[in-house]
Amino acid sequence: MTDMTGLEIRHLTSDIVDVSDITVLPGRPIALVGPSGSGKSSLLRAIVDLDRNAGDVRLNGIRRDDLTAPEWRRRVIYIPAEPGWWGDLVGDHLNETDSTQLRDALGLSHIKHSQPIEQLSTGERQRLALALGLARHPTALLLDEPTAALDEESRTQVESLLDPMIAAGLVLIMATHDPEQARRLGLERLEIVAGRIGPDQTGDNT
Repeated sequence: MTDMTGLEIRHLTSDIVDVSDITVLPGRPIALVGPSGSGKSSLLRAIVDLDRNAGDVRLNGIRRDDLTAPEWRRRVIYIPAEPGWWGDLVGDHLNETDSTQLRDALGLSHIKHSQPIEQLSTGERQRLALALGLARHPTALLLDEPTAALDEESRTQVESLLDPMIAAGLVLIMATHDPEQARRLGLERLEIVAGRIGPDQTGDNT
């Protein structure tokens, strides 16, 4: 990754969030923290342009508005706490990219292509969505409580997968309620309160 500008968010507003200035550098991830209903998910959705919003959002100097929505979401991938699925079976989602190694690393080798998505546990669905997202090689990754439904072993698998990617320059914002996880992954705390970055936060992890 040659451009170190990362993800720049300026004057981003929606019906719920009003954020003036956040910069997330490659390899300098942010833990987005705040109580339930504070706007964590809404901020991530606004960044990826899923909800109506206004503002200047750039990735490595490229304006979001200069890309089509699908192209922006290929570069900036958002994985919600409960991912959405367009097909009934696991195999319906495995055609676009080869996620085999990632799924194996996340302890999902036992899941069959013919298995209905609805039969997977919440934690299995979270890990499958993460594997599929990472297989698309995003420049920036927005994760909403990616390990909230996982046991310790599965959480360790997720963190072990993300850690070298962060070191290699992944741009990452992770909404989390787990301060120990943030510490393990070297995430810098950024608090959001009522849709705004908290008064003691700079909004810049430089």
